Amino acid sequence: MQETQNEYKGIISNCRDIFTKKNIDYGTSWRILRLPSITDQIFIKAQRIRTLQENGFSKVDEGQVSEFIGIINYCVMALILIDEKGDQSTDLPEAYQNQIEEVMELLFNKNHDYGEAWRNMRVSSMTDIILMKLLRIKQIEDNEGKTLISEGIKAGYQDIINYAVFCLIHLQNQKSEA
Repeated sequence: MQETQNEYKGIISNCRDIFTKKNIDYGTSWRILRLPSITDQIFIKAQRIRTLQENGFSKVDEGQVSEFIGIINYCVMALILIDEKGDQSTDLPEAYQNQIEEVMELLFNKNHDYGEAWRNMRVSSMTDIILMKLLRIKQIEDNEGKTLISEGIKAGYQDIINYAVFCLIHLQNQKSEA
């Protein structure tokens, strides 16, 4: 599991670097978005990944890796918005780190219990799971955040981050094996 922790932290370090640079370029314009808009943006990225996987090529010079990174960063944005509850005075680097630490703790606990089952999963299957979780989030949003028995929106975003990191680890390992 130490290998997973190192790989995970490396992926997140790259995602955080991109997040930081984009916030320098664009500021915090993303804070204008409502959660359903962020969910839809993540859905677009996940659907594009699925299309790339099915077609085997793209007409735009951005592949799966940049889309998975975008999914992770949009999920972090959503988690920050959930925790801020309208207070935009949050220190972004600290907020990013706090969200990631919470998500990593969840991952390491689940990874322990599931015995790193994700290592035997296909990237395409994890993409499908991301899409399914997004459809669940959309349904919960349409129900004004109310659930009867299910985990809420926050747990959905956290799971999506972890699946996207797993996909990036797989893609990184496939690249290094080639």
